[in-house]
Amino acid sequence: MSETILLAGTRKGLFIGRSDATRADWAWDAPAFPMEEVYAVAADPREDDPLVLVGSTHVVFGPAVYRSADGGRSFDLSDPSPVRFPDDLGASVERVWQLCPSPAEPDVVWAGTQPSALFCSTDRGRTFELVRSLWDHPHRPEWAAGFGGQAIHTIVPHPSDPDIVTVAMSTGGVYRSEDGGASWTPHNHGIRADFVPGEPPEFGQCVHKVAVDAGDPDRLYAQNHGGVFRSDDAGETWQAIDEGLPADFGFPIVAHPHRPGTIYVFPLTADVRRFPPDGKPAVWRSDDAGQTWHETGPGLPSEAWTVVLRDAFTTDRSDPVGLYLGTRHGALWVSNDEGGTWAEVRTGLPDVCTVRATSI
Repeated sequence: MSETILLAGTRKGLFIGRSDATRADWAWDAPAFPMEEVYAVAADPREDDPLVLVGSTHVVFGPAVYRSADGGRSFDLSDPSPVRFPDDLGASVERVWQLCPSPAEPDVVWAGTQPSALFCSTDRGRTFELVRSLWDHPHRPEWAAGFGGQAIHTIVPHPSDPDIVTVAMSTGGVYRSEDGGASWTPHNHGIRADFVPGEPPEFGQCVHKVAVDAGDPDRLYAQNHGGVFRSDDAGETWQAIDEGLPADFGFPIVAHPHRPGTIYVFPLTADVRRFPPDGKPAVWRSDDAGQTWHETGPGLPSEAWTVVLRDAFTTDRSDPVGLYLGTRHGALWVSNDEGGTWAEVRTGLPDVCTVRATSI
């Protein structure tokens, strides 16, 4: 019988839930890393017993990466501070924001950090090396800090071509490499930057999250600081697709792993409160690549003045697909039927920063 594993990284530790294929009833492990902020979690689904990677930050010892080869039941420290800058740069990693195994290369894992830097591992997350070409990019001195910090929070490796990888940062925008990370080009044309006077700039957009379509690796989706966007040409140009949503602000955007054109967002008001419109949390779904939208549900609370952060919404790869959200008030919401209905499976956690799910 298969087991579904739900990994929720929080401001105070990692919480792991386990269920059978129905994803109806959950048993919970004891909290892991209880004195650490867990901003990054990854599970490599290619393994029979998947590799789980955790990026955490201890208030005293700083950032670390942990590895598990048994579905999160035990963890080994990869290497003391494996994600670190070369000594000659005089810089230090404040936090690991993203860990992302490459679907095209079994041993490659990417890491995105604060400050905005990209690291690459060729030994499945044991050690990492700085991608100097992006760190040395002439735009970097002008990348600014978003509300949560100045970090690379999204990494989208091409599903079959190891030379192509896309990253997004706040605040800097989307950058893409098509030569294995040797060079990087901004890919933001068409994405608004309402906080900058005049025409949208070449870079500097506050992109909150990027997802790739299940049927076309050149079709990308972006949830921005203002607006939801789609690119049909690998990020060369973008068009707004937020018409029909109750709000165009939000943090996560998630693509269905099997069904082309199906995406999900969690709208928030764009003012400084950043609550669901009228305090009613709702996941919205499009089945036509953003041309039309409809609200999913029911099952979410009728009132919850909360937020789902950029990395706290994910899917598994089952059929039907499971959807998983974690909130800033410490709840975990699960849909077993691709958004048809929702259920709260855990509450009372610290702020949820990241959520991942996988099956073994």
